[in-house]
Amino acid sequence: MVKIVDTMGRIKLQPGIKAIEEEPKEYEDIPLNRAALACMINSEIGAVLAIMRRNVRWGGRYMSGDDQLEHGLIQSLKALRRNVFMWEDQWGEISPVLYLEPFLEVIRSDDTGAPITGIALSAVYKILTLDVFDLSTIDVDKGMLMVVDAVTSCWFEETDPASEEVVLMKILQVLLACMKSKASVVLSNQHVCTIVNTCFRVVHQAGTKSELLQRTARHTMHELIRCIFAHLPEVDSIEHSIVKGGISNKSEDAMFLGAMNENANGIGLGKDGGALENVHLMTEPYGVPCMVEIFRFLCSILNAVEHIGATSRSNTIAFDEDVPLFALGLINSAIELGGASFLQHARLMNLIQNDLFLNLMQFGLSMSSLILSMVCSIVLNLYRHLRTELKLQLETFFSCVILRLAQSKYGASYPQQEVAMEALVDFCRQKAFMVEMYANLDCDITCNNVFEDLANMLSKSAFPVNCPLSSMHLLALDGLIAVIQGMAEKVSDESMGLESAPVTLEEYTPFWMVKCGNYKDPNGWVPFVRRRKYIKRRLMIGADHFNRDPKKGLEFLQGTHLLPEKLDPESVACFFRYTAGLDKHLVGDFLGNHDEFCVQVLYEFTKTFDFQDMNMDTALRLFVDTFRLPGEAQKIQRVIEAFAERFYEQSPHILADKDAAFLLAYSIIMLNTDLHNAQVKNKMTEEEFIRNSRCVNIPREYLSEVYHSICKNQLRTTPEQGTGPPEMNPSRWIDLVHRSKKTAPYIVGDDGAYLDHDMFAIMSGPTIAAISVVFDHAEHEDVYQTCIDGFMAIAKISAFHHLEDVLDDLVVSLCKFTTLLNPSSVGEPVLTFGDDTKARMVTVAVFTIANRYGDYVRTGWRNILDCILRLHKLGLLPARVAIDAADEMELPLEPGHGKPLASTLTSAHLASMGTPRRCSGLMGRFSQLLSLDTEEPGSQPTEQQLAAHQRTLQTIQTCHIDSIFTESKFLQSESLLQLARALVWAAGRPQKITGSPENEDTAVFCLELLIAITLNNRDRIKLLWQGVYEHIASIVQSTLMPSALVEKAVFGLLRICQRLLPYKENLADELLRSLQLVLKLDARVADAYCEQITQEVSRLVKANANHIRSQMGWRNITSLLSVTARHPEASDAGFEALQFIMSDGAHLSPLNFTLVVDTSRQFAESHVGPADRSLRALDLMAGSGMCLVRWAKESKGASKEDAAKLTQDIGDMCLRLVQAVRKACLDQREEVRNHAVSSLRKCLTGVEDVLLPHALWLQCFDVVIFTLLDDLLEIAQGHSQKDYRNIESTLTLAMKLLSTVFLQLLNVLSQLTTFCKLWLGVLNQMEKYVKVRIRGKKSEKLQELVIELLKNMLVVMKTKGVLAPRSSLGGNSLWELTWLHVKNISPSLQSDVFGAEGREQNYMGQLETTQVPKGMISSPDRAVVSQG
Repeated sequence: MVKIVDTMGRIKLQPGIKAIEEEPKEYEDIPLNRAALACMINSEIGAVLAIMRRNVRWGGRYMSGDDQLEHGLIQSLKALRRNVFMWEDQWGEISPVLYLEPFLEVIRSDDTGAPITGIALSAVYKILTLDVFDLSTIDVDKGMLMVVDAVTSCWFEETDPASEEVVLMKILQVLLACMKSKASVVLSNQHVCTIVNTCFRVVHQAGTKSELLQRTARHTMHELIRCIFAHLPEVDSIEHSIVKGGISNKSEDAMFLGAMNENANGIGLGKDGGALENVHLMTEPYGVPCMVEIFRFLCSILNAVEHIGATSRSNTIAFDEDVPLFALGLINSAIELGGASFLQHARLMNLIQNDLFLNLMQFGLSMSSLILSMVCSIVLNLYRHLRTELKLQLETFFSCVILRLAQSKYGASYPQQEVAMEALVDFCRQKAFMVEMYANLDCDITCNNVFEDLANMLSKSAFPVNCPLSSMHLLALDGLIAVIQGMAEKVSDESMGLESAPVTLEEYTPFWMVKCGNYKDPNGWVPFVRRRKYIKRRLMIGADHFNRDPKKGLEFLQGTHLLPEKLDPESVACFFRYTAGLDKHLVGDFLGNHDEFCVQVLYEFTKTFDFQDMNMDTALRLFVDTFRLPGEAQKIQRVIEAFAERFYEQSPHILADKDAAFLLAYSIIMLNTDLHNAQVKNKMTEEEFIRNSRCVNIPREYLSEVYHSICKNQLRTTPEQGTGPPEMNPSRWIDLVHRSKKTAPYIVGDDGAYLDHDMFAIMSGPTIAAISVVFDHAEHEDVYQTCIDGFMAIAKISAFHHLEDVLDDLVVSLCKFTTLLNPSSVGEPVLTFGDDTKARMVTVAVFTIANRYGDYVRTGWRNILDCILRLHKLGLLPARVAIDAADEMELPLEPGHGKPLASTLTSAHLASMGTPRRCSGLMGRFSQLLSLDTEEPGSQPTEQQLAAHQRTLQTIQTCHIDSIFTESKFLQSESLLQLARALVWAAGRPQKITGSPENEDTAVFCLELLIAITLNNRDRIKLLWQGVYEHIASIVQSTLMPSALVEKAVFGLLRICQRLLPYKENLADELLRSLQLVLKLDARVADAYCEQITQEVSRLVKANANHIRSQMGWRNITSLLSVTARHPEASDAGFEALQFIMSDGAHLSPLNFTLVVDTSRQFAESHVGPADRSLRALDLMAGSGMCLVRWAKESKGASKEDAAKLTQDIGDMCLRLVQAVRKACLDQREEVRNHAVSSLRKCLTGVEDVLLPHALWLQCFDVVIFTLLDDLLEIAQGHSQKDYRNIESTLTLAMKLLSTVFLQLLNVLSQLTTFCKLWLGVLNQMEKYVKVRIRGKKSEKLQELVIELLKNMLVVMKTKGVLAPRSSLGGNSLWELTWLHVKNISPSLQSDVFGAEGREQNYMGQLETTQVPKGMISSPDRAVVSQG
C-alpha cells in the first residue's frame, strides 16, 4: 500500500490509491456491475418507502394550501428513484451526496420510528460496503462526513426495545463500515473521535439491553480500535505538529465533553462527541491526533474504574471487572495493531509510560484472574514492541506484580499465582527477555536484580515441597526450560566458547559515572555491562561490611577501588544512594551526624534527587524512603534543612525561599506524626494545618492537597518491615517517571551468547536442583522428556562456557536417577531397568553427555564410572567395552560406535545359546534368560520379560558407552586426567580388593579401561603415565599370590611399554624403568606368569630394540631375561630374545654390551633346557667380541679425548667379556666346559687388533687365564669324576689356551715392562700342570702336552728374539730365570732348543744370579724363583 503523509502527520489522498486494507467481505469476490447499482439503490429506496407506507402518518396525503403534497422525506426518496436509472453510465461523476442524502434525512428525522430508521441505515450500509464510491469520486469527502454526522446524531421514536436494539446494532454496523471503507481516509480527526464516542455510548447503553447487543457493541468497538490503530504504522512522527497546534493541557484532559460521568448506571458519555480547542487540527484528515485522544480516553476509562472501585477494595472482587476488561482489551488491540510505530510518536509513548503503565500496575494486583491475564498480555505486547522506552516500567511491573503474585507467601490466590506464572513463562519464551533483563536491570546499580529474582522464583516454584506435582510446578519448569533452551540455541557443539575474562578494577573511577560508548554494538556494551555487574556485586559486599561496621565497610570499598583512597563526600553519598541492602538506620545516623564530613555527605546525598515538578509531600516521601530519619531533633533538623535547600533549588516558583521550604517540610513531618500517632487523641484538622503553615505564604489549595495526601497515606519515616517486593505508591511512581527520563538506553539483545556465561552461572545450581526434583516426582513420559531436554541444554551451555563444576553437578544429579547406583532392586535388576522408562531415559542422557561434552567433565567421571561398573556387574555392557583393553587397538575399527549388538531376539536364539560360564556382555544376559531348561516350563521367560530385555538392549546400544574410551584421544587433557583418576578411584585399593571376587572383577575391569585410554592417548602418555604407573605399582607390590588383577597389571604394563616406546623417546626411560615392577613381583606370582612375561618381553625387545637407548633400560630388560634362564617354561622365549639382541651384534652397543654378555653367561651356565642352548650362548658371547673390534675401528675417527675414553670402555668391556666366559669354563658339563674354553680362546685372540691398554693384557692373564688354570686345577684335584667328567680334556684345552694366547699376543706382550713377570707366571702354570695328579695319578698325556707346548713357546720366543742370552726384559735376566723354571718342567728343553750355546749361557747366568744381592731382585720374581 502506498502511503503519502504530509508534514502534519495526516494521510494524504491520491486518486486510485487504497488507503485501508479491508477485511474480507461477502461481496469482495463479486465484480461490481455498475449497471446493477441503479437496481440495488432502487431496491433500497423501495424498502424504505414500503416500511414508511405501513405507518398512517406516512401513508396518506395532506393539504398545504390548495395543493395536496407528500411528506418531504417521501418526495426526496421518489426523486432519487426517478434519477437513479439515469446515472447508470456515470456513477463516478455523480456526487455521493445525491444518493445518500434521502436516506440520511430519514436517519436524522425525529419523526421516523425505529423500523424506518433501521431500514435506512441498512441502505447506507449497503452503499458503503458495495464501494459505490471511492476516493476518485467527486465530493467523496462530503458524502463520508454527511454519513458520520447523520449516524452519530441519529434520532428516532422508541416503539419497542427490540426495534431500538436493531437500530443501535445498525448504527454500529454503519460506523464500522465507514471506518473500513476505502474512503475512510477523508474523515477528520474530529469525526473519528465522534465515531468512537458514539460506539462507546452504544456500549454503555447496551448494558441494560440484550446480550446480543452488548456483544455486538463491544465487538464493534474492538474493530474500530483495530481499524484506527492499524493506520499508525503508516503515519510518520507528527509530534511537532501537535505541539505547534497548541493543544492545551485543558483540551488534553477532555477528549470528549463530559466523557466520564459517574452515575447510577456506571460510566456514561455525553451526546456530543466533544469539542477540542484546536478545531483546525481536528478537522484535518485523521491521523495521530485522534489516536492520541482515543488512547487517552481508553486510559481514562481505567482511571474511572479505579476510582469507583477504590472504596470497595476491602472486598477484592466487589467492583465490576467487566468494564476494566473491556478497556484493557481495547488497549491491547491498539498496541497489537500499532506495534513499534508507537515509538515514533512521543505523545502516545508518554501515555503508555505514564497513564497506561500506572493503571496496569494497579490492575495487575487485581484479584480477578481475567483482569490480571489481560494486563499480562498487554505488558507482553508492550515488551515485544516498545521495551526500549519502558525499561523502568518493566522492572517495576516484574518486581511489584509478577514476583508478588507468582508466590503464595505474599498472599496471592492460586488463580493469581497461576496467571502470573503463565505470563512469566510467556516472557521466558521470548529469546532475548532474560538477557535484556540481566543486561539492563541486574547490571544497573540503580535497578533490582530482576533476572536473578525471576530465575530464583521459577526454581523455587518448580519444587514440589511435601506435595504432589501440580500444574504450577510444571509451569515453572516450562519457564526454566524455556530460558535454558534459549541459551542453548545460541551455542553450537562445533564451536565451543571461551571463558570470559574476569573483570577487575585497577584504579578508582566514580562507579555512578561509568558510561558506555555504544549501546548498540556488543563490543561496546558487553564489557560495559559486565563491569557494571562487577561493581554492583562489590557494592553489595561493601554494604554487608558497612552494616556490620561502617568504618570497615568504607575501607573495604576503598580497597576495591570503588571509593577513592581519600574519601570525598560525593562518592560516599552516591554509595548511600545507589547501593541496595544498606542498613537504613546506619545511613540515617551517618547523614544526621554533626561531623563536617558527614554534613557534606548529606548535602551531596540530596543532590542525587530530582524533585522537579513534585509536591513537597511527594518529594519528602522519596527522600526519607532511602534511609531512616534519625530520632534526635538536631539530626532531624540538619537532614530537613538539606532537603529543603535541594527542594527550593529545584522548585523556586512554589516557595519564597529555602527557609519557607524548611518550615513547610517540618510542618509536614509534624502533621504526619499528629495524624498517624495513636497516642495523639486530638488530630490536627485541615484548617489548623493551613493556619500553622500560613507563614510559608503558599496557596491554600497547595496546602490542602498536602494535608489530604498525608492524611490518606502516612509518610513513613522508618523502613518498611518485611523482605517482599515493594508496593508501588504514587510517590514512587512519580520518582520512576522522573528516573525513566534519565536512565541509560535500553540494551536490545540479539542471538549472541555474550552474557550467558554470567547468567548461567547464577541460575545453574537452582535450575539443576529444580528440574531434578520435578523429574523425580514426575510420572508421565512427556514430563520426563521435558526434563531431559532441560538437562541436555544445561550440559550444552556448561560445555560451551567451560563451566566444569556445573556439568559435574548435573552428572551427579542425573546418575542418581539411573537406578544403576542403587543397591540391587527387588527381583531381576535387568528386568527392573527395562521396565523403568525414567531410568532408561536418564541413562541415555548421562552417556550422551559423557560422549558429547566429556571435555568438560571433571569429578563427574566418578559417577559415570559407577554407572558403567554397575552395568558391567549386570553383564549389560557391549562386548567392545568388556574385552581385554590391551587388544582394543588391534581390533578393526568398524563404522559406528562399538561392536554392533543384535537389536532383536527371537525363538531362533534358543537353540544356539548356551549357559555361559561368565556373562561378559549383554548377549550373555540374554543367553541366561533364554537357555533355561526346557523341562521346567515354569521358568521360561514371559513376553514381558523379553520385551524388558529388548528395551534394555536398545538403551545400552544407544548409550555408545564404548566410545567414551575408544574416543578418549579427543578429550581435553584435564578431562582425560580426571577420567584416569576416576578409574583408579573406582578400582579401589589393592589391599581391599583381594578379599572379594566381585571387587577384584571391578578392579580388573577398571584397569582394563585405564590401559585402554592409556594406549589410545599415546601422544599424551606423559600426562597419564604417573597415575597409571602408581596404580599398577600399588597392585604389583601388594599382591602375594597370583590373581587376575596382578596378571592384568603386569601384562598391561608390558604392553604399554611395547606399544609406546616407538612414539615417546622422551619417556622411554620412564617406561623402561617401570619394568622394575616386574622384577619386584612376589616369587609365587612371578613363577606363575614367567613364561607369558618372557614372551611379552621378547615381543618388546624385537619391536623396540632400536628405541632402548639407555643403560638403565637395558639393565631392566636383561634382568628380566636373566631370570628366565633358570625357568623351565620361560627360558626358550628368553633365549630367543637374547639371540635377537646378540646375533651379528645388530643390537649390541657400549650401553648394553656388558649387561647382555652377563645375561648370556647365565644362559650358558643354566642347566635348564638342553646343553646345546648353553653352547649357543657361548657362541653368542664369543661372537660379540667382533663388536669390540668394530667399535675400536670406528673410534679412530673420533677426537682424541673421545677416542681415549672409548678405548678405555672397550678395554673394560673386553675384560668383562672374557671374565664372563671364564666363569662358564668351570661348568660341570664337559661339552659346555670345553666349549667355553674354546670360546675364551676366540675372545682373547679375536681382539688382537684392538689397541687395548697394556695393563689390561696383564689383567687378562692374571684375572682370567691364570685364575681359570688355577680353578681347573683345583677342580681336577678336589672333585670326583662324577661331578666333572673327563676334566683332563679340559685341562688340556686350558693349556692350549694359555699357549695359543701367549704366542699370538707375544708381539704385544713382549713390549710390556712387566713381560718377565708375565712369562714367569706362564711357566709357573705349566710347571703346575706338569706335576698335576688326576685321581692320584700323573697325567702323561697332559705332561707331554705341556712340554710340547713349552718347547713350542721357547722356539717362537727364540725366533722372535724375545728369549736370548743376556736378555734383560722385565728388569732381571729373562734368560736365566726362564731356564731356572724350565729346568723344573723339563731339563732337556734348553739343549733341545738352544743346544750347547744354551747350556753355556745358562751356566754363566746361574753364576751371575748367585752373585746378585737379594735386594736387586723384585718381589714377584723372588716369588717365582722360590716357587721353582
